[in-house]
Amino acid sequence: MALAAPERETLISACRLFGGVDETGLGAISDAAVEVSFPAERVIAREGEIGSGLFIIAEGSVRVVRDGRPIAHLGKGEFFGELSVIDGAPRNASVIAEVPTTCLALATWDAERVLREQPGVALAVLRVLAGRLRKATEDHRT
Repeated sequence: MALAAPERETLISACRLFGGVDETGLGAISDAAVEVSFPAERVIAREGEIGSGLFIIAEGSVRVVRDGRPIAHLGKGEFFGELSVIDGAPRNASVIAEVPTTCLALATWDAERVLREQPGVALAVLRVLAGRLRKATEDHRT
């Protein structure tokens, strides 16, 4: 499933991680991303290992597993792996393809370059991460 440039940019722009990013930023992400396919039940990211990139699901679905327990299911347009790219720490969960799954993958070094060169992309990512932190803090209070 080779995505043409306009399809890649549409997928990226619809991804919540990159909400509000302008055409230049979307183009930079699209140019840096590679398409990767995984068979069903393939581990894409392994809990405890250092991550080498972030992923946007183009087709298929994955399950997110922490400490051996499923905690989420993600589908087309959703993303994973961004935390390890940002902080360089080990993955906090495993991600496993539920069915044959194709992703756009952005290697850590490419993600860092795009974030440095495209402030709008960096701001979009910060907003998503701040929102998650805020939600986690609020959930912890209740």
